[in-house]
Amino acid sequence: MTYLGEGWDSTAVLIGRWVERRPRRPEIGPQLLRESVVMPWLAPLLPLPVPVPVVVSETPVVVRHELVPGEEQHALNAVQGRQLGQFLRALHAAPLAEAVQRGVGPRQLPIERFRAEVRVPGAEELLAQLGGLPADTLVHGDLGPEHVLGRDGVLTGVIDFGDLHVGDAAIDLAWALHCTPPEFAGAFAETYGVTRGLQERALIWHRLGPWHEVLRGNDIGDQEVAEIGLAGVVDRLGTWVSHG
Repeated sequence: MTYLGEGWDSTAVLIGRWVERRPRRPEIGPQLLRESVVMPWLAPLLPLPVPVPVVVSETPVVVRHELVPGEEQHALNAVQGRQLGQFLRALHAAPLAEAVQRGVGPRQLPIERFRAEVRVPGAEELLAQLGGLPADTLVHGDLGPEHVLGRDGVLTGVIDFGDLHVGDAAIDLAWALHCTPPEFAGAFAETYGVTRGLQERALIWHRLGPWHEVLRGNDIGDQEVAEIGLAGVVDRLGTWVSHG
């Protein structure tokens, strides 16, 4: 058995070829059980491997899925950009009604906590833009470098679907468009078919990303995590304020 570490929501260990996950907090248990219902339906619709959990125990909640191959990529290329574009086109085209039948719903943003705990210039202007965003697509909800795996110059899988929800497609574009090398971002945008409206909304989600880190730091009592998140908030809002 190999300890794989802790995410925000669950702990993971590797047992042979199986990743075993347990919730870190009681409210995460139902989320893991929902994944065991949704992912067997969703996985065949997607062009890259994803975790397909099975329930080992409901009390306490324990789920297992086969290890998705690959590692976090530190040098992204155009081939991988096209692969991710194809992946997200397939995910965002998944039948929404069928996802809802399997327990997927909208996600409520902690707006009042953002307002109370992230007090920086430009904050209110960004929060005001969140109310007009659509929620009409099945989205991964937490797509970033640690959840996009690859090997030998190609992508091999996408992991961590705990934040899967009905939301704005642009949330899944934020990292790919604004935090990756130009060759990756350009190939991704062309393959996915990014419109100007999607690009503008993706920038909103990109600016909002570090806000969640501030809240997490506050929740776990880790001032360093909260301060790193706040620095990210200021950095991304500063770009907006100076050019927006």
